[in-house]
Amino acid sequence: MSILGQRILLRALELEDLPLLHQWSNDETLWSLLGGWHFPTSREAQRDWLLGLKNDSLNQRFGIEVPGHGLIGTANLVSIDWKNRTAEHGMMIGDPSLRGQGHGTDVIATVMRYAFDELGLSRLSTTIIEYNAASLATYTRKTPWVIEGVQRQWYYRKGQRWDRIMLGVSAEEYRAWQAARGDSL
Repeated sequence: MSILGQRILLRALELEDLPLLHQWSNDETLWSLLGGWHFPTSREAQRDWLLGLKNDSLNQRFGIEVPGHGLIGTANLVSIDWKNRTAEHGMMIGDPSLRGQGHGTDVIATVMRYAFDELGLSRLSTTIIEYNAASLATYTRKTPWVIEGVQRQWYYRKGQRWDRIMLGVSAEEYRAWQAARGDSL
């Protein structure tokens, strides 16, 4: 099964994706834009991680594919809480030359559509490191996500402390945004 966006396709991650996933998992510049801790990853550890995804219904990870480019990044719905119908969302565009071209906006819209219309979730959340201005602008200016709070000095990067910006979106906000855009997907 694939989840079709306007310009992207979300699909399962496959063993053939391992070379790119391994490259991205060891790209210090890329990981400095994302939350969490990141350590150098071996090919074997990357393979084990990928194989471990198949039975995890609470943490879904997708490959982002673009026609003519193939796999360009990953997206996820993690910490899915089926009782409260919530999940956390994240994404990364691994190829820097493909950032800033609208793929991220399409990924966010596609993930929201899948989460709210197919899975029946009612709320999504994400966090962004304060200096990742491009991601913050994509979520808050191009999609219906809103800033819900700031955790001061959460991250330690580049020799200093940085805030973690917390964002969220509800199914109702998504549907109002979708209706205003006239989306038919």
